[in-house]
Amino acid sequence: MNRAFSRKKDKTWMHMPEALSKHYIPYNAKFLGSTEVEQPKGTEVVRDAVRKLKFARHIKKSEGQKIPKVELQISIYGVKILEPKTKEVQHNCQLHRISFCADDKTDKRIFTFICKDSESNKHLCYVFDSEKCAEEITLTIGQAFDLAYRKFLESGGKDVETRKQIAGLQKRIQDLETENMELKNKVQDLENQLRITQVSTSPVGSVTPKSPSTDIFDMIPFSPISPQSSTPTRNGTQPPPIPSRSTEIKRDLFGAEPFDPFNCGAGDFPPDIQSKLDEMQEGFKMGLTLEGTVFCLDPLDSRC
Repeated sequence: MNRAFSRKKDKTWMHMPEALSKHYIPYNAKFLGSTEVEQPKGTEVVRDAVRKLKFARHIKKSEGQKIPKVELQISIYGVKILEPKTKEVQHNCQLHRISFCADDKTDKRIFTFICKDSESNKHLCYVFDSEKCAEEITLTIGQAFDLAYRKFLESGGKDVETRKQIAGLQKRIQDLETENMELKNKVQDLENQLRITQVSTSPVGSVTPKSPSTDIFDMIPFSPISPQSSTPTRNGTQPPPIPSRSTEIKRDLFGAEPFDPFNCGAGDFPPDIQSKLDEMQEGFKMGLTLEGTVFCLDPLDSRC
C-alpha cells in the first residue's frame, strides 16, 4: 500500500503540499488551555477535557478575564502556538507526538488535539475556539501529519534498521581488528623465539648471508609503515595528496545528520540522534485519529 494513511472516510486535503512542506498555514483562534489526559486517543477523553476547560473558561469570563488569542502555524514541522503580536512561541507540538485531533460536532467552534509532552512525556489535550475554521484546522493538521510521515520515510525513517545493522557490523569489524592485532603479536613472539634458537645453534664464526626476516610461515612480515622511497612516483614527482573530506555537516528535515558509511565513528550513532529517530518511528507508527476516523499507518517495519 503506497499511501501513508488508510481512511474509513474519503477526505480531500485543504492545501497544496508545498504550502505545508516549504511554508506554514496560519490560523487565528482563542486558546482555552491544555489539560493532562490519561489516554493518547479517544472521543470520551477529549470530551471530558473540553468540558473541563469550558467550565474553567466560564469562571474566568465571570471574573472579567478574556480568553487569550493565539496564532497557529501548521506545517510538516509541527503545530506552533504563538502570541499573535509578538510572535513568541508558547507551545511547539511536533506532529509525531500528536495522536488525536477532532472538532466538536455539537459546538462547531471548538477543536482539540492530544499531544505527548516532550519533557514530561504526559499526554496533554489542547482546546481551541475558532469561529469559522475549526473543521478546516483539524483537516490541515491531518494533512501535515500525512506529509510529515512520508517525508520521514524518505529521509531518516527508512534507514533506522539499516543504521542499526551497520552499527553492529562496525562493532564486529572493531572486534576483528583487535583480535587480528593480538594474533600479530603472538606471531611476532614466535618469530623472536625462532630467531634466538637459530642464533644459539649456528657454528661460532660462521657468517650467513643476510636476507629479509620471515615469519614461521616463511612470509615476510607486513610493515604498516613503508619507506618513503617505495612510494610510486610519476615523472619523478610525488602523487597528489588524497583530498580530505569536507567537514561541513548538513542536516536533514528532522535535524539528524545524514548517514555516511565512510565518515562514521567507531561505535553506534550518537544517542541523541538514534533516540530521536526511534521516538519518531514509534510516534508515526501509533498513527493519528482525526475527527473520530482512525487513520492507520502502514507498518514502518516493512519500510525500514
